[in-house]
Amino acid sequence: MKSLKEFFWFCAGTNRSLLKRCPTDASKYTGMGAAVFFTGLLASLSGGYAFHTVFDNAIWATVFGIIWGIIIFNLDRFIVSTMRKKKGGWFKELFIASPRILLAVMLAIVISKPLELKIFSKEIDRKLVLLEEDIFQNEIAAIEERYKTSGENLQSQIAQLKKEISEKTVTRNELADAARREADGTGGSMRRSAGPIYQLKKADADQAQLELDNLVRLNRPTIETKEAQYDVLIKQKEEELSQIKRNPWNGMAAQLEALRILGEENRAIFIANVFIMLLFIMLECTPIIVKLIAPRGPYDELLELREHYYKNHNLEKIAEMDSATYEKLKYYAS
Repeated sequence: MKSLKEFFWFCAGTNRSLLKRCPTDASKYTGMGAAVFFTGLLASLSGGYAFHTVFDNAIWATVFGIIWGIIIFNLDRFIVSTMRKKKGGWFKELFIASPRILLAVMLAIVISKPLELKIFSKEIDRKLVLLEEDIFQNEIAAIEERYKTSGENLQSQIAQLKKEISEKTVTRNELADAARREADGTGGSMRRSAGPIYQLKKADADQAQLELDNLVRLNRPTIETKEAQYDVLIKQKEEELSQIKRNPWNGMAAQLEALRILGEENRAIFIANVFIMLLFIMLECTPIIVKLIAPRGPYDELLELREHYYKNHNLEKIAEMDSATYEKLKYYAS
């Protein structure tokens, strides 16, 4: 029990020899050191899970998780150990500690995110399936959109060429039908004969047939060429579509994006995320807040006295060295 208490004193960055002389402050710094230690432990677990998500290797995740936990532990220990209880107002101490509190908040956010991903892993996995399908469909839509304009232009040109042939065919059929009806007496003069009127209408029908043949001769190769181009275009599009693969989308960034979307869609998840983050912020800031609100105790007095002693001792040594140097210079000058 004693060794555990001294270990927590070490975590709080205290001078153990001085703290042993102040038993009334021992429990305060024990709790403060425990908060620093368990924050580092949670950071190690959080970092290990984050690295496992990235590398998918338990050994590397464990190694990096331990390293990350040690980094966070040292940062927290540094923040707590460098804060001093000065004589003065509480707001002044808060102003001095504000950069450390900001750093603690940032560390808490970094630590909490991987654990949030683990807590909501089932919901995130289901959302990732939907997001992966959306990405797949978007890739298909992008390819379809890229070929859509070219395909529509070719189809429009082909349709226009066929329309010209169709219109000319209708004109030819109407003129040929008029000539036929003039010949059998069912139209025009209503007289069955092959007279001059029939000859005129027959000439118009023949001219229309000639124009139709010329138009077909001109348009048909163009239609066949454009249809071949359209077939090639469709084949290229199908090849690109066949090359699309459903790559797994489950990395750290994907999980964070899924968690963000879940928070927007589900208010309960959003509130839970906020409270988890606030919990870690509170945990990370606890040692600093405890040190701010705790009254100045015997340990702080002894620590200030010790630091003041070393400061004055160093100043005395510097003064002695300066005096000795001055005497030597004065001696050589004379």
